[in-house]
Amino acid sequence: MASIVPIRAIAHPPTFQTPLADRSTAAISEDDEVYDIGDRVEGGIEVVRRKERPELAHHLQNDSSILTLAVGERYIYAGTQDGEIVVWSLESFELVLRIQAHTRAVLCLFLSADGQLLFSSAGDAIVNAWCPTTLKRIYHIYSTYDVGDVFSVAYSKQFEMVYLGAQNTSIQWCSLRDSATRPRPNPDSHPDRRNHRFFDSVQHGGTSTPRPQPNRGLVSDGEVLEMDKAHMRHYAHFGYVYCMLLVKGVTRLVDSDEDVLISGGGDGTIKIWKLAHNVEEGIKEVACLGNDDAESVLSMAVDGSFLYSSKLEGIVELWDLDTKQKLRVIRAHRGDVMTLQMGWGYLWSAGSTGFARKHSTVQYGKYQNSSSFSQKYHCVNRWKAHEGRILASAVISYKGQQLYITGANDNSVSIWNVTDCSPGSHGKPDITDSLLIKSLQEFVSFKTISARPDHAEDCRRGATFLRTLFKKHGAQTEMLNTNNGQNPVVYARFKGNPETSGKRKNILFYGHYDVVPADNKQNMWIADPFQMKGVNGYLYGRGVSDNKGPIIAALFGALDLVHSKELESDITFLIEGEEESGSRGFKDAVRRHKDLIGHINYIILANSYWLDDEVPCLTYGLRGMLHATVKVDSNHPDVHSGVDGSFMMDEPLFDLTSVLAKLKGLHNRIQIPGFYDNILPLTEPEEARYDDITEVLIRRNPELGPPETLKASLMARWREPNLTIHRYRVSGPDGSLVSSHASAAISLRLVPNQEVEDVIRSLSEFLRGAFATLDTHNHLSIAIDNQADAWLGDPENEIFQTLEKAIMDAWGPIGEIRRASVPGPKLIQQIQKPATPTAIPSLKPSPTTSITLTNGSDHTSLAAMSLESPALESWPQNGSEEKRGRKPLYIREGGSIPSIRFLEKEFGAPAAHLPCGQASDSAHLDNERLRVRNLYKSREIFRQVFKELPRK
Repeated sequence: MASIVPIRAIAHPPTFQTPLADRSTAAISEDDEVYDIGDRVEGGIEVVRRKERPELAHHLQNDSSILTLAVGERYIYAGTQDGEIVVWSLESFELVLRIQAHTRAVLCLFLSADGQLLFSSAGDAIVNAWCPTTLKRIYHIYSTYDVGDVFSVAYSKQFEMVYLGAQNTSIQWCSLRDSATRPRPNPDSHPDRRNHRFFDSVQHGGTSTPRPQPNRGLVSDGEVLEMDKAHMRHYAHFGYVYCMLLVKGVTRLVDSDEDVLISGGGDGTIKIWKLAHNVEEGIKEVACLGNDDAESVLSMAVDGSFLYSSKLEGIVELWDLDTKQKLRVIRAHRGDVMTLQMGWGYLWSAGSTGFARKHSTVQYGKYQNSSSFSQKYHCVNRWKAHEGRILASAVISYKGQQLYITGANDNSVSIWNVTDCSPGSHGKPDITDSLLIKSLQEFVSFKTISARPDHAEDCRRGATFLRTLFKKHGAQTEMLNTNNGQNPVVYARFKGNPETSGKRKNILFYGHYDVVPADNKQNMWIADPFQMKGVNGYLYGRGVSDNKGPIIAALFGALDLVHSKELESDITFLIEGEEESGSRGFKDAVRRHKDLIGHINYIILANSYWLDDEVPCLTYGLRGMLHATVKVDSNHPDVHSGVDGSFMMDEPLFDLTSVLAKLKGLHNRIQIPGFYDNILPLTEPEEARYDDITEVLIRRNPELGPPETLKASLMARWREPNLTIHRYRVSGPDGSLVSSHASAAISLRLVPNQEVEDVIRSLSEFLRGAFATLDTHNHLSIAIDNQADAWLGDPENEIFQTLEKAIMDAWGPIGEIRRASVPGPKLIQQIQKPATPTAIPSLKPSPTTSITLTNGSDHTSLAAMSLESPALESWPQNGSEEKRGRKPLYIREGGSIPSIRFLEKEFGAPAAHLPCGQASDSAHLDNERLRVRNLYKSREIFRQVFKELPRK
């Protein structure tokens, strides 16, 4: 710090650069109280009905404290303790860019009123100006004077002047006009190059250790501007200049059309400055509010001619800038009030206890026509917003939503949807993205686990919710019951244009509302799996990707056409509740209600994922499936292997192992005679699709290996059958027993043209023949547990071509650069290979799995983020501005969906499969998730397909 004379009352609360480990998390009991209906007075502010906290729209996790925030039309900007500027998308909350903006903590971000420049200031005494859409540096500004930390910065477009408030109590300014004609800056005057009075001082007779010179004080981009020492107002405050505002028309002391600078300092005063075009004149003090009492002014917010200023120990002061009078002193918090915002007629405050508050004001509501300011201010709402000190906030209206954004030293940013819903409003239902997210959140909250009988009521409630949601938005609905008490099928139909009722087409969307279990006993989930939470651009919750998210996206895609009166076809939804349990009862329910469902022209489902996290795909093939249980039983009960065991006793487990071992030969080749005979040959168009996939994946991730190996691996997973032994079961407890019963669960993955009934017959014959060769007294039995036909669609038909165009229109250009995936705090545990091989290793290439296709990112961590994101300006904007992208990848999958081939056969209609999620969605695993952007894009795609497909 470069103070020449002692400075009185420099109050510097230790909150701006507090490491996470040192943060104060002590909650004030007063803040934790839940107030009943009724009023009470607390510290000069009237507390009224306590409401629940606002909706947490999304949570953004960082790896260091958030010290400052700014928000523009499309992005949230955060300055961090580590000197970074982190940028998230307002639409999808996805991390867009992260740059190392400063060498020390970023203390202030200021977005110019026209949105053309983003200014950052930091503890390194530097002010940088950035392009908000690319985050390319435009100006690099510093003072030749030792000003210390730069706590605040403001920019006047009218005067083309940058103002900074510093630790040495000064306000400096720098003109951006004619910057090219300035004298060339002296690199030795840069703060990173000149000697520091403390760190570089030496005792008499000592020596100074030279600091390394390379890259110090050098800027690779942007124009370097050196501020003249004369362009400084020394002792603008007798304390650090913590905050500054740039406003118009707030005081009669300055023309109403001129920018006015307001500053707040560590001395407790607020000063109003008149600005000048002449850089030599700089600023002129026209008013000083408050006393030099060392009660630091930490934040300010302006509403017309009224100014709110926050101080230590929970104080907020209200000033009339016209009369320069203090109108009220409000005890707003129990801790320091670190940040204020004025938005939508309310004052928003947040502070050191982690609580945020919403206050009504005398300028609005029932007091707006009053000339008296004696009325009590009302705390309309307060809530625990962070587990640390809230250091920054911002407000913005975005797509009909009112968003209050907070940042804290718990390393996070929270986006609160504070939109006030008018209880008396009626009319058409809102179909915004916000409603889509809310609908999905409620849908996920139902524990629709079909495999567990104790969740049967949850499944029914989930089905009822979905039917009600369809009905609310105008669909004809029915609940199609299944036999044997299985979960019902939800039927819903949106009817198209009545004028074409005789000839309009019918598109069937198939999905399932049931999910797999999500036990969180080991706390592997980052949130309650049935309380969907948005983190870093992803929605986390069981079923959010498989399959509730795609269902909601398709529903809202149809709603968009209903509301715009563009729905020309019927859209029929069949959403079953037993898909995760083999689609029990689904076929019978469909057949019994076939007249209700009616004629179907096209079938669409969305129950799978992309190959990686970047390239959209279309699925045109699925393997079939056959699950069986092979059992071997003895005439003897369980016996002790020592007392009764001998070579004369036939052991069921050994017999079972011997039989199953004959199912596969060298290189896992299935030994059932004729098993591979009916597999369809590889065609040239199909091979071209594999070549396209291989080329794209390897270009993005060269570590995936030689193209031939990757191609062979994908073909083995998608177009070749396989057999797997899943588990063994034996009778009796653990111990030295000869079990009287042994069984194994096996599955076969089948490919198109392999008929399930033929495979069942040949499998049974093979097992019985192998068992007969054992000459055993035991008995073999085979039970077929579940089965599904393979499915192969036609990528050249109208439904796939319509989907292809919709994907290209929605996603725009698909970048070809490789983007690294950064895992969260939980790192993948790499499998350790033995130091010495115990056998000759196989020369076969290793197969490519889903994990390798996503670069091995840890899908159980917080959302993976890209360090090599494209520049902000290259992100897709409105659809009219996007360029057409490359075609999606046409893929097949190794998994099975029992109902798709059945629906094709039953209705004589072609089906197509749209994967909505990414490869790292972790369906069926801990931390299942769906990217917000994928959800929104899926809605766009369904809307376009539902509109254009009937015209084919």
